Amino acid sequence: MHPQHISIQDYQYELPESRIALHPLKKRDDSKLLIYKNGKIRETHFRNIVDSLPEQTLMLFNNTKVINARILFKKESGGSIEIFCLEPRNHVQSYHTAMEQVQGATWKCFVGNAAKWKNEILKKEIEIEGKNITLFAELLQKEGDAYIIKFSWQPPEIHFAAIIENAGLVPLPPYIKRKTELEDKSRYQTIFARNQGSVAAPTASLHFTTSIVSAFPRKKIKSSFVTLHVGAGTFKPVKSNTLETHEMHAEYLDVDRQTIEELLAAPGDIAVAGTTSLRTLETLYWLGVKAADDLHTSELELHQWEVYEAPLVNTKISARQSLQSLLQWMVLHNKNNLFTQTQLLIAPGYQFRLATILITNFHQPQSTLLLLVAAAVGPVWKDLYQYALDHNFRFLSYGDANLIFIDTKINNDD
Repeated sequence: MHPQHISIQDYQYELPESRIALHPLKKRDDSKLLIYKNGKIRETHFRNIVDSLPEQTLMLFNNTKVINARILFKKESGGSIEIFCLEPRNHVQSYHTAMEQVQGATWKCFVGNAAKWKNEILKKEIEIEGKNITLFAELLQKEGDAYIIKFSWQPPEIHFAAIIENAGLVPLPPYIKRKTELEDKSRYQTIFARNQGSVAAPTASLHFTTSIVSAFPRKKIKSSFVTLHVGAGTFKPVKSNTLETHEMHAEYLDVDRQTIEELLAAPGDIAVAGTTSLRTLETLYWLGVKAADDLHTSELELHQWEVYEAPLVNTKISARQSLQSLLQWMVLHNKNNLFTQTQLLIAPGYQFRLATILITNFHQPQSTLLLLVAAAVGPVWKDLYQYALDHNFRFLSYGDANLIFIDTKINNDD
């Protein structure tokens, strides 16, 4: 069955509000870990995860960094306007370039109380390293359910990265119904965070500590990194009865040649920390398939349903052949980094090409993230979630985790 015809009602479960983790635990790796392998469920604590990973696993992490995407402005009349920065509006060659802009920057944003924002230019006073900075926001136009906002500031030589870091607040998910607190600044950020651009954390990696990573060598586990900047669309519910009319959010990814070479050299399992790393990894396979078909194509990107339809669905290209073709394409086009967008929707019916192990949190009912889990384990996802509910696991971004050994033999048409 084509995923377009999946009924979202089949991915409903009762999640009491009391089970949503509103705060992180005192220690990252104190969280519980549900392990699913060969049809069996067991549990431990996340600090013991290395014991359950196979030797010579390649661990893939998303090293994106969450930006302080929520900026609050006060109108001269006293009303409040909240601007939630989503992504750079203009075509960018990299997020680094977008964050290093001076003088001004144009972003696609959500706007709270937009009806009360007429033609005035909003103003906010901030301080950066002892200097007084004035930030301005001008509403240019509406675009879908978002708005195009032009930011500018005085003095103009400050980078946008510094502006948003000092003017904004941590963008906690909408289901964490409380005000941002000081601990969120560090705890809603992974220990791998390097490249600014996400408006939501890759939450599976929130559980990892330097202590866990330092234990990798005893099982010959290696780490590799990709960047996928998580958009607010990750929280977008599926509102239609089937997936056919649901538009999957597109997200920017940035992967260098070294990472692809490490994937090619992986001697065993490839474990992904989080759904964002998984989407990136599987996208790499499909972009390699496209490159193999036409090495001279100037752009590589992946749209929502391509992998379920001809010609991609019929491909016989192996994972190794795909990654080799992707490297050839990068060399031919003189690219050290692959920077593009992916709209890949992983749902039951999807056949995994590179990932064999998934580490992820517990996700909202009727969400595309839950559909991804169902693609990895089949209908047994209900047993995993019921076990978690029955055994006091904590849910969503600050909640507990799963270690899932992907079942490549399931019939996803069931």
